[in-house]
Amino acid sequence: MSRPPHIFAGPYIQRSSERRKDVAWVAEALERPSSRFVVLWQDHNLIHTTHEPQAALVDRTCLPDEALSESIFLGQRDDIAFFAIDLADRSLCSLPPDSDFKELRVWGGLLANPEAGLLAYARALIYWRTRHRHCGQCGAPTVAADAGHVMRCTRAGCVTQAFPRIDPAIIVLVTHQERALLGRQASWPSGRYSTIAGFVEPGESLEDAVRREVKEETGVDTTQVRYHSSQPWPFPSSLMIGFEAQATSDVVACPDGELEDARWFSYADIQAGTPLLPPPASISFQLIADWYVRGTGRTLIDEPIVVNQQKRPA
Repeated sequence: MSRPPHIFAGPYIQRSSERRKDVAWVAEALERPSSRFVVLWQDHNLIHTTHEPQAALVDRTCLPDEALSESIFLGQRDDIAFFAIDLADRSLCSLPPDSDFKELRVWGGLLANPEAGLLAYARALIYWRTRHRHCGQCGAPTVAADAGHVMRCTRAGCVTQAFPRIDPAIIVLVTHQERALLGRQASWPSGRYSTIAGFVEPGESLEDAVRREVKEETGVDTTQVRYHSSQPWPFPSSLMIGFEAQATSDVVACPDGELEDARWFSYADIQAGTPLLPPPASISFQLIADWYVRGTGRTLIDEPIVVNQQKRPA
């Protein structure tokens, strides 16, 4: 089944990795009037909060010189260079009108895919860098290199370099006789259920992680594990790797206590608005939506179900 890229994914930028080691080119690009900066403050992205939200990208005149030295080169699009900036103090930036720092997890689904992807990319790199200010080998301070894509130890004799990392996590829709297995955590909004997910452990394949997580969280054994798609999820640094699988039985339990509840839902349940589904921006929603359209011939996002519609945040 062909589908558009998930939110936060897609060819939204040319990463131009060959430019990262070119110190002179990066310095020149920082001074260009055409260059644009993705600004973050306390893990929040700068967004135009108008009727149709947009990424608020600023030029260098909106930023102090000291902030530019900490910028991370993201790549290029249409000959425009993009950089990420993390502000210690939001007052250091001249904010565009009708803009504010917002949580991308909440606002990302309201942005155009290329903008959402660019902001997620910047957020992930900033998160990584702020947590690698010291060498993991000897504890000495680190400095940025390769236009912000490497954190290098400053101690003489220690050549340790830290590179951006992501945490692989599987997320899977398990089905059995035209029903889908969904679970919920106690901290979620009342009535919300989602697909089963968990992090991949060292020495484990993705398929093994699917079978283990489903068994641990629901007590259900699975077979016929098939890859679906993947989605960057920078909250804080995950790559969600989506699968579909079939259950060998329909007996459900929650043995490890991670889920408050897990149960089977039919097409009719979904159509009736039970349960409350995850936000449409998530890969979890897409896994459910693809299963639903295969079984009913109807597109889930077009169903008149109020609880499934993404609402504009306050």
